[in-house]
Parts: sequence; structure tokens; C-alpha cells
Amino acid sequence: MRLVEEAEASRAPTERFIDQFSRIYMPAIVASAILVAIVPPLAFGADWGEWTYRALALLLIGCPCALVISVPAAMASSLSAGARRGLLLKGGAIVEAAARTTLVAFDKTGTLTEGAPALTDLRAFDIPENELLALAAGVEQGSTHPLARAVEEAAAALGVRPRSATAAAALPGRGVRADIDGVEVIVGSPGHARERGALDGVTEAEIAALESEGKTVAVVLRDDAALGWLALRDEPRADARPGVDALRALGVRSIMLTGDNAATAAAIAESLGMESRAGMKPGDKSEAIRALGAGDHVMMVGDGINDAPALAAASVGLSMGSGADVALETAHGALLRNRVTDVAALIRLARATMTNVRQNIAVALGLKAVFLVTTVLGVTGLWPAILADTGATVLVTLNALRLLRFDPEKT
Repeated sequence: MRLVEEAEASRAPTERFIDQFSRIYMPAIVASAILVAIVPPLAFGADWGEWTYRALALLLIGCPCALVISVPAAMASSLSAGARRGLLLKGGAIVEAAARTTLVAFDKTGTLTEGAPALTDLRAFDIPENELLALAAGVEQGSTHPLARAVEEAAAALGVRPRSATAAAALPGRGVRADIDGVEVIVGSPGHARERGALDGVTEAEIAALESEGKTVAVVLRDDAALGWLALRDEPRADARPGVDALRALGVRSIMLTGDNAATAAAIAESLGMESRAGMKPGDKSEAIRALGAGDHVMMVGDGINDAPALAAASVGLSMGSGADVALETAHGALLRNRVTDVAALIRLARATMTNVRQNIAVALGLKAVFLVTTVLGVTGLWPAILADTGATVLVTLNALRLLRFDPEKT
């Protein structure tokens, strides 16, 4: 409900332009009507009654009712039609920006994938596998990241009790650390383990093979020594590929931005038919969005806390409805049904809305232009002017209401 209130308060750039135009247009019409009423009688001795009548008709037909209502009526219908289908936007300005989208950037985990990774492989080096899993689960306790939840769920399924940990902290873009029995234990990315010199050639080869299969590998370190690794896989959403294909049909490119490793990202992106950029920290994502925005109108779709900066940096930021609170707060809209295909549906709705807006403006200005000329020339009188003014308002309103029946899921 709050998002709907924000939507009503947020006006499209076209709507703001119409308002500014009306501030100049209406005084000009009033001045013209005064001149029409007094100049012919004073300058040429024309009949006062006739030219006063024409001036009143001009004043009436010049009233910008239809023009002023043309944009907000279309936007209100569009926002309502979108909300009925789980496409929630924060205002007309976002609708207009969405219509111009040429590139959609997706987060991976929880957006293109199910966000429910599962442990697929595990290897311990010099300790029992259950002990490795207990250490990893202890470090990950309390984290809301999908990979952390997967580790905890795997431990619970195998009846492994997580080790008690203290001083837990996130290592942005690298992993999570905590103290267990007074010793630092880290569950981190292979890259972070590599930076600490904890990986040998055999382990590197094992990790590379797993990553080529689209799996995410987490290395467990204790005092900078690798104790083993865990491999997890998060399957793409069933509608991820159709969603990317639908965007391509609209002439919109797609790219995946992820903090995961390059091999895993490439495997997932290739299966979905899109570009990818990997190994990105939260700040890297927002910088990438700004860089991409130099040549494209970028829409960002994400669901996590780490995606919030990128959502804010994009022309349009969309959060999955199941996303983190920060992502929902920062984003310009939300896909309440958590469907990738809804991204293309939202762009179709936005484009249909802008087409409707242009039609409304053309009807409003076209009718006024015709009747302004015919009124001054005396061809049409006061009653035709009334009908034209009211008729234009009715026409643009009815045209805007057509959007309520628009189905953005139909190609």
C-alpha cells in the first residue's frame, strides 16, 4: 500500500512537462481570447456581441483539460494493470524509464536461480568430513545468505551439530569468518583461499572441475590452512531461460552480474543464453551498472542486500518480491510473483503505456488545434466547442482505461 502511495506521488517526466506547458499555454489562451473579443470591434468596428461570443468559445476550447489528464490517466491505468499482475512500480517516472530499457542486468543467486542451493560434494583433507561440515555450519550460523542456509541444512540432514562460534563477521565478496575454540575459521571463496596461499595444484584442479559444472565451491580455512571444501549448486529457475528469450524478442539484451567465480557464472550464463560478469563485490556491481548506463538504458533485477547499491544506480531497479527488505526499499519496483518472465512483461506494459500517452496527447492537441482555428474563423460556435472540449477529455480517458485490459504476458 505504501508503494502504491509513492507511485501516486511520483509523476512521469512527460506529465511534468505537460504541467509546465499548461502554465504557459493557458495564460496565452486567455490573452488570445481577450484580444479576439476587443481587437476586431475596436480596430475594425466589428460587432461586439459576435466577437465576445467567439472569444468565449475560444476560451472554452482552449481549456487544456484533456491535455492535462492525458498522461496521469494512462499512468494510473498502467500502474493498476501492473499491480493486478504482480508488477509493482513506484510511479509514472519509473514506467517511462522502463519503456526505454535496452539492457537488463540480473543478479544470479535468488534471481536467475532458485535461491535454494544444495550441498552436492564435500571433501575433507586431514579431518573427518563430519568435522569439516560442523565447522562450516558453525561459522555460517545466523547468516541469511542462501549458501549459508544450504550448509546449515546439509548439516542438519546428516545429523551433524554445528560447532559453537563467536565473533562471526562477513567478509564482503570473500566469505564469512568466526572464532571456534579461539581459532579463526573462514568459509570463503576459492579466490580468498588462493590469496592466503592455502590451495595446492591438486585442490585447484578439483575446484576448477566443479566450477565448470556450474557449482559454487566454498573452502574451509583454519589459521590460513585449508581443511577442505564444500561444493553447492543452485539450479536456474524454470522460467529463467524463457524470461531471457522474451527479453531478446523485445530487442533487450541481458547480462548476469554475480559475485560467484567466473567458471560457475559462465556455466549458468551459457545455459541461459546471456552474457556474464563474475567475481563482483557489491561496489563492483554498482560501478558496472553506471558503466553500462553510459551506452544503454539499464534495468537491474536483484533480491539481496548486496544488490541494493546496484538497484539504486540503475535507471530502473527491480527487486524480487521475496527479496531482502533493503532491496525492496531501494528498488524502484518489485516483481511480486518472483518470475523472470515478468521482467519482459513489465517492459511490454511500460511500452504500451507510452504509446497510449502519445495517442492521448495527439488526440488532445489535434482536436484543440482544429477547433481553435474554426472557432476564431466563426465556422464553429460555443456548443461545438463545448462538445469538442468534453469529447477530447472523454476520448483520452477511455483510451487510457484500455490499459486496464492490456495483458503484458501476451507477446
